Amino acid sequence: MIYLVGSTGLLFALVFIEAWILRVVKKEDIPWKEVLLNINSGHILLWVTRAWTLLGYYWVYDRLGGQWIAEWPFVWQWVFTFFAWDFCYYWSHRMHHEIPFLWNIHSVHHQGEHFSLSLGVRNSWFQTVTSFPFFSILPLIGVPLETFLAVSGIHYFIQFYNHNRLVGKSGWLEYVMITPAHHRVHHGCNDVYIDRNHGGTLVFWDKLFNTFQIEREDIPIEYGLKEKFNSYSPFWANVLPFLQYFGVDTESMGKPAAKGRPVPAWYLVSGGMLLIGLLLLYIRHEDSFPLDQLVFLFLIIFTGTLLIGSMAQEQRFGLKSWIGLTVLGSVVWYGLFGSVGVVLFGGLVVHGVVGVVLLSKKNQS
Repeated sequence: MIYLVGSTGLLFALVFIEAWILRVVKKEDIPWKEVLLNINSGHILLWVTRAWTLLGYYWVYDRLGGQWIAEWPFVWQWVFTFFAWDFCYYWSHRMHHEIPFLWNIHSVHHQGEHFSLSLGVRNSWFQTVTSFPFFSILPLIGVPLETFLAVSGIHYFIQFYNHNRLVGKSGWLEYVMITPAHHRVHHGCNDVYIDRNHGGTLVFWDKLFNTFQIEREDIPIEYGLKEKFNSYSPFWANVLPFLQYFGVDTESMGKPAAKGRPVPAWYLVSGGMLLIGLLLLYIRHEDSFPLDQLVFLFLIIFTGTLLIGSMAQEQRFGLKSWIGLTVLGSVVWYGLFGSVGVVLFGGLVVHGVVGVVLLSKKNQS
């Protein structure tokens, strides 16, 4: 668990380091509300659904799987799984673009118009579940769960890296792997770039199956969707595509409040960082906390994610509800956890107090 906490924490740390470089060194404006939605798009729910899919993987391996790959020497298991995983990912990713229902799940990842590492951690609440069938061949042929997990970690970190905007071209690696340049193409909504470069780590699959497209200097990449997504709420980010798929008129849904209550970007980002800290706490103690503590922590993090989104949407109830959550969370915390994570919940208390100050100033203005 310490390894998982460290690796997950590193991803979020790199997101903020890149943002700092872009802002301070390169003097770029950072769309903080979009970045915040990227890093607070509901990772606590993704963590739980990921656990379910891993249980499903183990069940298939244990009940239905053969032992063909499991009987191979350890090194060859890894080599095979590395390439087989990437092949499965290619087809999962491609089908999530080509099958309308799956696209309305995966499109959450493409809503963002700011290409950066933060976009690499923005995913649909349902992506893990709908991706599993494409990987189910691996437990069936006997790839052990431990090998699958380790190889998955390598591939996902490479995919996260491929979302950075600090690297231009990568020399000879452009011919071997999906580089940031290749993945920038994938996020383009220009006609020439749409539905291209589906690979996760290796570029071979796109070249083999005719979905490869080089980044063209004469066609600047336009990021995001053809129909621009105009919401900073993780709820609407995940729900609107579903409603649109079933033909619901969503024209008036999910937009920031017309006469809202603006909240400073620094307050939103600091609140989001507190939730990330609580997520890391959840991961660290997932196998040691009793169920009631895990449920409470899950609800605090997930509800907080939605309320941060409502504040970013400038909804009038957002700040008040967030303050209420910090109070409720702090009171219940000491009854359930004692001193474990007291710094984080102390941070929630301070954040709630600052929120009261901001609220009083807005009421006076």
